[in-house]
Amino acid sequence: MIEGWCAQQLGGRRLQKATVENRVHVLRQFRDHAGVGPWEWTAAGFDEWMMDLVSVRHMMPSTLRTYQVVIRQFCDFITSPHYGWATQCEERFGTHPVQVCHDWNTRPHLQDHEANPRRRPLTRSELQQLFDRADEEVQTRLSAGRKGAAAAYRDATLLKVVYAWGLRANEAVMLDVTDLYRNPKVPSFGDLGFLRVRYGKASRGSPPKPRTVATVMPWAVDVLKDYMGNVLPLMRSGTTNALWFSERSRRLGVRSLSDRFALYRDELGLDSSLSPHCLRHSYATHLIEDGHDPFFVQRQLGHAYQATTGIYTHVSEDFANRILREALAKIPPLVDLT
Repeated sequence: MIEGWCAQQLGGRRLQKATVENRVHVLRQFRDHAGVGPWEWTAAGFDEWMMDLVSVRHMMPSTLRTYQVVIRQFCDFITSPHYGWATQCEERFGTHPVQVCHDWNTRPHLQDHEANPRRRPLTRSELQQLFDRADEEVQTRLSAGRKGAAAAYRDATLLKVVYAWGLRANEAVMLDVTDLYRNPKVPSFGDLGFLRVRYGKASRGSPPKPRTVATVMPWAVDVLKDYMGNVLPLMRSGTTNALWFSERSRRLGVRSLSDRFALYRDELGLDSSLSPHCLRHSYATHLIEDGHDPFFVQRQLGHAYQATTGIYTHVSEDFANRILREALAKIPPLVDLT
């Protein structure tokens, strides 16, 4: 059964070998816990395994869902009439496999916010403090005649780009100059009207998902233009088109971005669990608060599900109250029929 399922995953679905191997590892964990073959698996046995993963192994909700998806997909395979496993099991064992995952014992896709609650979007005030601190570092190094002013300027620009285009850390550091191009609908942005993300987050077993992000923050265009015109030429090496370089003229890594963000975060006294990814949360939240359509925000972020965008969006109380007031104002007054 497992070999047939692997063939389906690797051949028909074209998943990567490592992904399939990880899924098989999950299957074998459940098989060992149940102590019986797949034709004898039950929903009750599956529930007991889930309880063990939660209470003993303290598994995170997102990992639990991954395990549930694996078992559900495998059960779909072995119960499908297309492959004949149910008939084979009836003939050999006098019973047949069933689907042990159902709506009552599995978690829906991203129904609730499951991440660490402190990994949240920055408020606009916190965001401004972060950017001001990054800019201050540039001025401090220039005034003192210290090395690293160009690197500090690069980092300040990179933090702003991550926020202004709603990027993941790896998406940002992998940008090339050629990933920026004109939006004919907004000629004032010049060659920075669109940003092409080539290394978007991949689904399990799939290659990176590219997407195109429209520029929506005019101030960011000026920031990036200034960096590309005045700082990038000082750090670029050879003929590579990379947008961000280390001081050794190599493409910048995610670690460098994370370290710089953590330095400023700690100096400002922000939550220690915050990472550069919170800038992406901030982007989603602020676009919604500024009146952008939720579907547009979803496309900008590259999310397949609106529910995924939902966990990125944590609007402020003032915004929620304003929306409520506007909604109440649209309700027609009651007509006195007496």
